[in-house]
Amino acid sequence: MTGRLTPQEALIYAMMTTSAVDRRISDEELSRIGSMIQQLPAFEGHDRDWLLAEAQDCGRVLVRPEGMKQVLDMIVGALPERLRETAYALAAEVAAADLKIRAEEVRFLELLAKALELDKLTCAALERAAQARHRRL
Repeated sequence: MTGRLTPQEALIYAMMTTSAVDRRISDEELSRIGSMIQQLPAFEGHDRDWLLAEAQDCGRVLVRPEGMKQVLDMIVGALPERLRETAYALAAEVAAADLKIRAEEVRFLELLAKALELDKLTCAALERAAQARHRRL
């Protein structure tokens, strides 16, 4: 992918990067991403085929030198301010999906929060809510 992302593509990049950053894309993470695409209003009119293409484009950017920085710049450049918390919330959902938030995921969430200019209290609330939604009995 070259050029500017749409806001929906930026949300996909945030989720896919969270999943891929630890080099272990779990079935739980992919399933959660797919269900959010199907359910959330931000993705109306998009389907799983679209997700696959965007995930592949994101992966091609990530493997480049400075790929993580480029992905963060692309995400920030594509999102209106009102969707910045949404991007972080979706990334936190993906990190929490397999109930194993790894150090690499935490670090990416920190980088994402900084790039999106989100305060620590907001991020902590979004992370805690995501973790609570994924707890099992």
